[in-house]
Amino acid sequence: MSDSLILERTQRFLSLLRHCQVLGLSVEHADRKGLTLRLPYSEQLIGNPETGGIHGGAITTLMDTTCGISTACALPELEVCPTLDLRIDYMHPAEPGLDVFGFAECYRVTPHVIFTRGVAYQRDINEPIAHVVGTFMRMGQPPRKGGAGGEGAA
Repeated sequence: MSDSLILERTQRFLSLLRHCQVLGLSVEHADRKGLTLRLPYSEQLIGNPETGGIHGGAITTLMDTTCGISTACALPELEVCPTLDLRIDYMHPAEPGLDVFGFAECYRVTPHVIFTRGVAYQRDINEPIAHVVGTFMRMGQPPRKGGAGGEGAA
């Protein structure tokens, strides 16, 4: 699959997730190597009013979504892959006023589970806010509209 098709697939996947629309998440980059999403800084996401820092839940959502959608970069066809496990190690708080980026890659794909890893960062991917590893269950392709031979839903 071409990188342009991977980008289109990940953008379409993200557009279907209402909570991601509310957060303003967008696809920054997508190819066979992985996915980068952007979480724009917003006063609505502030977890600590004294410092202006982004709430950890917003970063967790960013990273769960990034890891989950990164499966679309590794699979030949779009599949339903819910989160089995997600572990996030926070290194330091996000700097107020700056967008947060999430990068994730699939490093192992099995018939039943996909293994992902990634980082959340702001200015430099080599200075992560958090590290993440996640596993996602492969449930197969979504049902097609109109039965056999119909157009796919995703």
